[in-house]
Amino acid sequence: MIHRRLLAGLAAALFLAGCAGGSGLGEGLGYGYYDLIRPGPEKVAGNRIQIVSTIAWNRAPRNRYDISREENWTLNGPLLDNLSFIGGVESGKSIVRQRRRAERQVPRFRPDMSPPEIASMIETFYRIRAGSISFDISGLQPRTVFGHPGFQLDYHHLDSDEVQRQGRAVGAVINDRLYLILFDAVRSHYFPAGLPEFERIVASATLSN
Repeated sequence: MIHRRLLAGLAAALFLAGCAGGSGLGEGLGYGYYDLIRPGPEKVAGNRIQIVSTIAWNRAPRNRYDISREENWTLNGPLLDNLSFIGGVESGKSIVRQRRRAERQVPRFRPDMSPPEIASMIETFYRIRAGSISFDISGLQPRTVFGHPGFQLDYHHLDSDEVQRQGRAVGAVINDRLYLILFDAVRSHYFPAGLPEFERIVASATLSN
């Protein structure tokens, strides 16, 4: 039986595909609070990151867990694929908005964190805030990002809706701040379909002046 959240995601995907589909040929005006992002250069995450996209995306509305330095895009609806930009998390801050008295907390960022510690922080986010019931890291390796030494984290996870998802996060600590770009999508089709564009965006990414 298909979970009703997935059905809602599929319905959103059909509508969004008509507005600004993954083919990059959409000429619509977006859906609801979603903004159509046309191919080309764009400043994201509070104008802190400069990227170039080659297909059309939809900028998702903010939710209560998003931090001020975060921006989220989607091709087919956020339950199917999600591209996140996080532009410069400061020391002592979290990658997600959370209540101070919450029993379970996502660790706060420290500039001296190693890539494995940042990977653990991302895993904790998925387990606590995204509701993942399993999370497995399939790779963690050095990678140049934003023109600086950084890392690449590959992972897959199973959420409470019983849908397998796959993700890739790249990031770097620059001037004591954490910069991240993450792509997370349903594993069976949407992740491999969106990964080439994610890689093009990452290759184009620089920090804004």
